[in-house]
Amino acid sequence: MKKIKFHVEKEEMLTNNQIFDKLEDSGLPLFTNDSENYNLNLIGVRTLDDTSNKFNDLMIVMWYYGGEWNRLNFNITTDAGVYYRENPMNVNGTAILKEGHHKGLWTIGKHRGQYEALVQLGVAEVYRDNNKDDVLDFDCGTQTGVFGINCHRANQNATSTNVDKWSAGCQVFANPKDFDLFMDICNRGADNWGNKFSYTLLLED
Repeated sequence: MKKIKFHVEKEEMLTNNQIFDKLEDSGLPLFTNDSENYNLNLIGVRTLDDTSNKFNDLMIVMWYYGGEWNRLNFNITTDAGVYYRENPMNVNGTAILKEGHHKGLWTIGKHRGQYEALVQLGVAEVYRDNNKDDVLDFDCGTQTGVFGINCHRANQNATSTNVDKWSAGCQVFANPKDFDLFMDICNRGADNWGNKFSYTLLLED
């Protein structure tokens, strides 16, 4: 799968048309049903800001209704925190979710059995960064399987600034209120379209 990239101007938010063009150019799906029932597109953006241990990526949630696109943007991390980069949970290395479309990746369940989140259901392809430093490495081998690549929040009470142990490869929200809103929308989508969510991860270039 070729890398999926585009440029994000730092002074302005990524436009809808930039997203649509990149999805079309890369042959990736976009759900366009004109429906009030939340046929959701979950789109992550791994930005060029590769500062270790920060929530410097985006989760974009889009759905089409009434002839227009509804959209919400949230601060997340698409990468593991420094702790798990230096101390991989897997003998093959720390998981870094690979860019592209992950069909049927998540279902609504309990993250670590504790609270409602999106938990891995389908297979995912991940890079395995195994040199145990704080820098992300993408020139390593990949694995495909079910590795617990969930979508969840960090601290339940306040916005987190450092990823630390909140992610070992999951897609993690910095702000718990943002996450609550996200899950409310996902539940609305699941009620009408089924409890299965695909995820598309794009790269800024």
